[in-house]
Amino acid sequence: MNVVDSSGWIEYLSGGPNAAFFREPIENEEALLIPTLSLLEVYRHLLRHLGRDQALDIVAAMRQGTVIDLDDCLALDAAELAVAMKLALADSIVLATDRAHRAVFWTQDANFEGHEGERLRRRS
Repeated sequence: MNVVDSSGWIEYLSGGPNAAFFREPIENEEALLIPTLSLLEVYRHLLRHLGRDQALDIVAAMRQGTVIDLDDCLALDAAELAVAMKLALADSIVLATDRAHRAVFWTQDANFEGHEGERLRRRS
């Protein structure tokens, strides 16, 4: 299973320098987990840059993976990770989702460096 950080989705969708790094986990929909927070962050970004219609089309494609809702257990796990690892709220939610499903975590954010099971490609 794979979880792609919101920055990875945006990089892939915008054709940025690291887009190819995220292609495999994003295009393997059967093994793709989508935290609801990633939907929020990516949709917000797309609304700002592309408009509502295009943003909705792209989010519909994202939802071909398995959407993982933020429930009470994930919320508590995220809070513990935020405190223990000094993470921002959004980062802790995505990481808690990844850990709950024992997925491979794909990111380009250096603040996740050293997380077991992560695949990091630093921003160019």
